[in-house]
Amino acid sequence: MSAVIIDGKQIAADVRGEVAQKVSELKEKGTAPCLAVILVGENPASVSYVTGKQKALAEVGMIDKSVHLPESTSEEELLKLIDELNKDDFVHGILVQLPLPKHINEEKVLLAINPEKDVDGFHPVNVGNLVIGKKSFLPCTPHGIIVLLRRMGIETNGKHAVVIGRSNIVGKPVSLLLARKDTNCTVTMCHTGTKNLAEITKQADIVVVASGHPHTLTKGMIKEGAVVIDVGVNRIPDSTKKSGFRLIGDCDFDDLKETASYITPVPGGVGPMTIAMLMFNTLESAENKLVQNKL
Repeated sequence: MSAVIIDGKQIAADVRGEVAQKVSELKEKGTAPCLAVILVGENPASVSYVTGKQKALAEVGMIDKSVHLPESTSEEELLKLIDELNKDDFVHGILVQLPLPKHINEEKVLLAINPEKDVDGFHPVNVGNLVIGKKSFLPCTPHGIIVLLRRMGIETNGKHAVVIGRSNIVGKPVSLLLARKDTNCTVTMCHTGTKNLAEITKQADIVVVASGHPHTLTKGMIKEGAVVIDVGVNRIPDSTKKSGFRLIGDCDFDDLKETASYITPVPGGVGPMTIAMLMFNTLESAENKLVQNKL
């Protein structure tokens, strides 16, 4: 058997299309969804990510209030800008691109964002709401994984999901989302301290790999028909490419696709969903604001 390749690009495009339609409807009611992305410095990966977000904002018809600050920006200056954006009723989402320069305390910066505008879903208030199952902005990549599973019609009810990775950005939140009643998986979280990883992954109906290391999940580590979701993005030197490198995930895609029932490619799998769900969260924030204004 050969796995169905999950087309994250197409599903992300579908989500952006749906968001664009709702943005158009909101504008007719006098509300223009707006996202402020703050970039400090010239980190090439961060610049690339922000450019991708700006393209998506233009595509869905949202207002782009992005701010690019120099590397020398002080923590005080950044916090002052966040405070101004928090108070701006026309800004619905605030995202600070990480990592920040070493002289700025990331935790302090993330705490400064109003939870009602935290469209990244990283503020402790939103994380706490996620844990207890209250409505909140869901972290974009984990939410995107759940949307991929649903849109592909992959059954999750009662299935055993194994998550490899325990980061605050992917591993922990996706484990919580998979265990929610509307997804209803039994979840095992594995990490660097896990012994006999292959014994656990072979029991899984769904494996989400977010370890940050190539070749974490290889041939013989999954059972026939398992679903493999690869969150990893790793740069591997490749002289045949103009850039000098190519991107691979945390899984051995070519080996696993012969055993899996569904698998995400890298690139083109989970990645595009992250920005799509960011647009979704910003729209949701604008809708929340509209409801508040009517109360």
